[in-house]
Amino acid sequence: MLRTIAIIFGIVLAAVGGVIAYRAFFIEPSAAVVISNSGVRELPNTVRVVEGFVLLIVGAAIAFTAARRKQ
Repeated sequence: MLRTIAIIFGIVLAAVGGVIAYRAFFIEPSAAVVISNSGVRELPNTVRVVEGFVLLIVGAAIAFTAARRKQ
């Protein structure tokens, strides 16, 4: 029972992390705008992108570890 809960929790955590990273990188407004001689560039919110990738990796690791554990 606990193994199943850990697998589901890991998958949900990885999915949430993926959504946060995707939205911060592609959809939501940029965190900064860099203006230079060559043009204007928008930079994504890197803290949210890193946070999303960390949640994605941790969630996948939890799900993988719970699925591989033998009783």
